[in-house]
Amino acid sequence: MNTVLPQPITEYLAAHQVHDAGRTLPLFAPDAVVADDGHTYRGHAEIRGWLGRAASEFTFTTTLLDTEQVDDDHYVTTHHLEGDFPGGAVDLHFRFTLHAGLITHLVIEP
Repeated sequence: MNTVLPQPITEYLAAHQVHDAGRTLPLFAPDAVVADDGHTYRGHAEIRGWLGRAASEFTFTTTLLDTEQVDDDHYVTTHHLEGDFPGGAVDLHFRFTLHAGLITHLVIEP
């Protein structure tokens, strides 16, 4: 794990760690797209709803396992989550696309 992550990603991950959805939304571009758990969320209104549900639906801990810079705008972070969600534990890849200092696309998948 030697990739230095850009500020929007580090801020997103810090807010995600403490389940703080309010700190997260300003890190997304107004037309950003998030894909998580078989659903796609477009724009701030839908992403706000997703963040609220994701932060409150389950209790979990997150451990950052790895980071990778794919190119200037694309980064992948890998996390181990444990909690009271179905299955209880999972490793997830967070695939970030950045533009102009904001997250424009985030895909969360195993």
